[in-house]
Amino acid sequence: PSSTRLLADRLAESARAELAARGRTASPEVVELRELAGDIAHHLVTGFPPPRLSTAIATVTAADGLIVVTPVFAASYSGLFKSFFDVIDSDALTGKPVLTAATGGTARHSLVLDHAVRPLFSYLRAVVVPTAVFAASEDWGSGGDAYTDGLPGRVRRAGAELAVLMAARPDGEEPEDDVTVLERQLADLRFD
Repeated sequence: PSSTRLLADRLAESARAELAARGRTASPEVVELRELAGDIAHHLVTGFPPPRLSTAIATVTAADGLIVVTPVFAASYSGLFKSFFDVIDSDALTGKPVLTAATGGTARHSLVLDHAVRPLFSYLRAVVVPTAVFAASEDWGSGGDAYTDGLPGRVRRAGAELAVLMAARPDGEEPEDDVTVLERQLADLRFD
């Protein structure tokens, strides 16, 4: 597997273990965007998602929490990563806990998490965990140094933060009542 998928799997296992320690079960589901590249492009052009993409979108929007991992391209997230989140309704991730991560060749790309990925999910009104995890090539197998945790430590800390946010959410979201919907509609009105 790619280093991006390897990091995603380690983060998912960390969060799953932390949730289990809190008496909650988790069954991670993986959405591989490279398998959906053509479907995403089709949806961007036509406005209609093919069935596989509809299933992936439903999986992401129904999840109790997300772990999103992207490789770094040209000092930002990949275009495929961004395109996938462009086709998801902009309100679908509101309040959803999200752990962000990225992989790249060198540590100089690590700021991608704070200058590109975190703002994307803040715009989507998700709740982004404090610890973002970046893994450069030299991080694999590294124990860190006196000033930084190694990759395993960062994975454990981020997984624990996601688990705390997920465990704090109610098991079933209550549907909004008509008054809440009306309040939102009134707040969206603009008077010139």
